[in-house]
Amino acid sequence: MLRKRVITVLTFNDGVLFRTKMFIPDYRYTSNFVDAWSIDEIILLDITRPETRRPEIFISIVSEFSKKCFVPMCVGGGIRSIDDIKTYLDYGADKVSINTLALDNPAFITQAAKRFGSQCIVVSIDAKKVQNGYLVHKNCGREPTTWKPSDFARYVQDLGAGEIILTSIDKDGSLEGYDTELNESVIREVGIPVIICGGAGKWQDFADGITLSGADAVATTNVYHFTETSIKSAKHFLSNKGLNIRF
Repeated sequence: MLRKRVITVLTFNDGVLFRTKMFIPDYRYTSNFVDAWSIDEIILLDITRPETRRPEIFISIVSEFSKKCFVPMCVGGGIRSIDDIKTYLDYGADKVSINTLALDNPAFITQAAKRFGSQCIVVSIDAKKVQNGYLVHKNCGREPTTWKPSDFARYVQDLGAGEIILTSIDKDGSLEGYDTELNESVIREVGIPVIICGGAGKWQDFADGITLSGADAVATTNVYHFTETSIKSAKHFLSNKGLNIRF
């Protein structure tokens, strides 16, 4: 049985580390508190709006993190081509996360998976609750699509994606716990790992994300979790709940 992972997501707006709330930059962090955490993986996302994005700024962040980071690193934001993926990998990423491009050009998933391997290609699905369920959104959560998250998850799996990051836009930054209904509806439909994100505020939320939704990994963007001590505390909590956690 594969061990469950605890993952930290760091979001950068124009090169500055921010916490987000409902996908809007909400709180700016001014300290660099990244060190040898007990985290299992780090996800770096460039959330800068496309019209103001300067790729060289985020690339320099990826490069610096890769020098200090000794766990797998997934990078996403602004990917539009095979060359963009190669650039991130060349600067130290182990995997890349594709979001809007996966919706605009699904065939790109297959192309990228054939070039770099499925294990390298992660599709990020951002979902928001609507009247009759959930819809996938694109362009930093601003634009709804017609896709149901579970249908799109199956689709990208068939196209060659090796992993999914599933984020609840409604829960993002709320610290109220994950959206179990959303997460479970997607996880039961696919056979590839699913990382859930959006809403975690306490260690019990991590446990619930694994036990209630069946997530392969739980992620958080809350600064409260960004220290080695707190990550160890979270892992001991989960282990005491009988969950198979990496130490």
